[in-house]
Amino acid sequence: MKPKLCVPTPGLEGKISSALNGVKKTWGSDKLVYEELCFCLLTPQSSARQAIKTINLLREHDLLDKGSALSKEKYLRNVRFFRTKALRLVEAQKRFPHHKIKEVLIANGLPHDAIKCREFLVNEVNGYGMKEASHFLRNIGFGESIAILDRHILKNLRKCGVIAEVPKTLTKKKYLEIEDKMRKFCEKHNMSFAELDLVFWSNETGEVLK
Repeated sequence: MKPKLCVPTPGLEGKISSALNGVKKTWGSDKLVYEELCFCLLTPQSSARQAIKTINLLREHDLLDKGSALSKEKYLRNVRFFRTKALRLVEAQKRFPHHKIKEVLIANGLPHDAIKCREFLVNEVNGYGMKEASHFLRNIGFGESIAILDRHILKNLRKCGVIAEVPKTLTKKKYLEIEDKMRKFCEKHNMSFAELDLVFWSNETGEVLK
């Protein structure tokens, strides 16, 4: 039997299933994949809702995949450290042109090796650590084998007995150790990383966000 924390709140099962199907469709569009790359540059220390709002503003003003950092800044004020993030968006648009982004990702592991691609992203995207790279890959449909170990997930893993405590710092070695424990937990309860993430989140907030 699944722990209570791993069972979706009644009424949200359909939304979770829809969200999981939706992210898989993202891979069909270079434009959407690029948007997710940018979205995950904006989320650190900011809410997903504010990052979505910022992506929408950049898209409306045709600045998502072009323009200078200065031209982007006024639309990034919904997120923390907006000047630094504006610079990182400009770096990303040069390193990962939106019309070639899938080509770059395929050359570095996708669609078959998300773990290899995550390593590439951590090394090549300024602003991506293990968590952000995992978040991006989940959002484009490759979250079955990798974990997004944010504070929210770690707290729920502790409640489920997967880890004894939430680490104060998360080195790469510790990240991989906890990810392996989470993988075994997911296998035991016949769930993917992506599904468990959304169940944890929706049970706490009452909504399903990427």
